[in-house]
Amino acid sequence: MVTTLDIARRVGELVRIPSVNPLQAGPISGTDGETELAHYLADKVEHLGATVHLDEAMPGRPNLYAHFKGQTDQNVVIDVHLDTVAVEHMTQDPFDGRIEDDRVYGRGSVDTKATFAIAMAVLEELKDQGGPVPNVWLVGTISEEIGGLLGAKAFRKWADNNDLTVDRLIVAEPTLCAPVHGHKGGLGLEITVNGVAAHSSKPHLGANAISAAGRIIEALDAEQLRLQEVGGTTAVGAGTLSVTEINGGLARNIIPDCCTLYAGRRTAPGEVPDELFEQLSAIVKQAGAPLDVDVAMAYGAGSAAFYEDPAGALIAELCSLADSEPETATYGSNALAYPDFAGETILFGPGSIDQAHKAIEWVDISELERAADVYRKLLSA
Repeated sequence: MVTTLDIARRVGELVRIPSVNPLQAGPISGTDGETELAHYLADKVEHLGATVHLDEAMPGRPNLYAHFKGQTDQNVVIDVHLDTVAVEHMTQDPFDGRIEDDRVYGRGSVDTKATFAIAMAVLEELKDQGGPVPNVWLVGTISEEIGGLLGAKAFRKWADNNDLTVDRLIVAEPTLCAPVHGHKGGLGLEITVNGVAAHSSKPHLGANAISAAGRIIEALDAEQLRLQEVGGTTAVGAGTLSVTEINGGLARNIIPDCCTLYAGRRTAPGEVPDELFEQLSAIVKQAGAPLDVDVAMAYGAGSAAFYEDPAGALIAELCSLADSEPETATYGSNALAYPDFAGETILFGPGSIDQAHKAIEWVDISELERAADVYRKLLSA
């Protein structure tokens, strides 16, 4: 059996391979993205007997699909995103992967390289026992942290094209080994207010785009208050709406002829992104009148919320194995790319989301041990 300390060392090895999402790259991280990590893992899993496929989800940024043949027809997919967030704000070496104070430190240690190390260790053990019981697809995806979940979407397309029927999908996230069965989806509004420039001494000769943007913000804030008053229908809670970017103005003595805004709408279970876009566009245009306002959906599409019945069989099994309770999350994940894809879908993994994205990131070794024990039993049952 691979020891917990061996797994911790393997997490450190993966941390030492930078895989910062190219959209958040900087001088410390370099610009190679997930490429080196994907090739490193491909070599590792191939030596464990997996059938390996590297799929360029984006030019120069491959997904990894590793198939471990099982003893039954059941297919279990473990989706682990390869990319991490930025490291430029970190106060220690982001890639040292050191083991200290019963923790593994470094970017990606908890979000989510720990799961890849655990899964490979367990599959190595099961190789000596004839392999896992279900077919296991260990999937490494790009572009989860930012960029539209393009890796998960590419894997889904590949799976559909190859007639892969998925019985159980585990999306790796730091959940403290509790199965997470729901979280919000989202859509973004890119808003452009079109005004007319004029000399600031004669504002009546122009049309102030920033003033109209202020009315739009006020209207969207009112919609956010309404959402909170209505409340949610599930444990995921109600949808939310926030204006998070604004830009406008040409000079201090010119009436602004343009102002752009970004508003993010988190979707609750049961809400349809396209319908919400139409509703919010109407609110925005009415508030911005009489000025002309353009509204576009960011990334071209929104995501419905992720939600599974907490009484599902996989959730019950994981709760029993990990001595935990089903939960929901406040953050998003690759699960948003997989509606109606698998028989059952959950988020699961070691460590806490509270340690992710911070200036110092770590995962507790005790969590590695706990998650590894769950995977041993889950994949040999």
